[in-house]
Amino acid sequence: MQQDSGYYVIRKQAVPEVLLKVVEAKKLLESGKVKTVNEAASFLGISRSSFYKYRDDIYEFHDSLQGTTLTLTFQMNDEVGLLSFVLNLIADFGANILTIHQSIPLNGVASISITIQVLPTTRDIMDMITLMEAKEGVHKVHITGRSASIS
Repeated sequence: MQQDSGYYVIRKQAVPEVLLKVVEAKKLLESGKVKTVNEAASFLGISRSSFYKYRDDIYEFHDSLQGTTLTLTFQMNDEVGLLSFVLNLIADFGANILTIHQSIPLNGVASISITIQVLPTTRDIMDMITLMEAKEGVHKVHITGRSASIS
């Protein structure tokens, strides 16, 4: 039986506002824009107790991915240049492509699996996925695997 990792991946719009404000409060404190938790909480309209309750349990997805590998799966139309667009996007975001698997297209659609290594210089992975999904011909990108980085 597989053990539950205790983590979930959810899109930002599904996260309660108080949790997003806790992330913002942490950024304010780290940047030095505010000096105390009380200042950050007051500025963002949350209670100090909310900050302390959630501070160790919420962080931005990109920060949590550095030094890991992710497997992205999706389907795409069998069109000239579409896979090239996706691969270039990954490169533009600074991730390292480790593997690419593509099925033979059936009814004009191929299944794709790409494993990437997230580096310290990699830009926000969720922004990258949003751009992929916005490209006509790319269908719903999923993160299906996550593991420790290969050194």
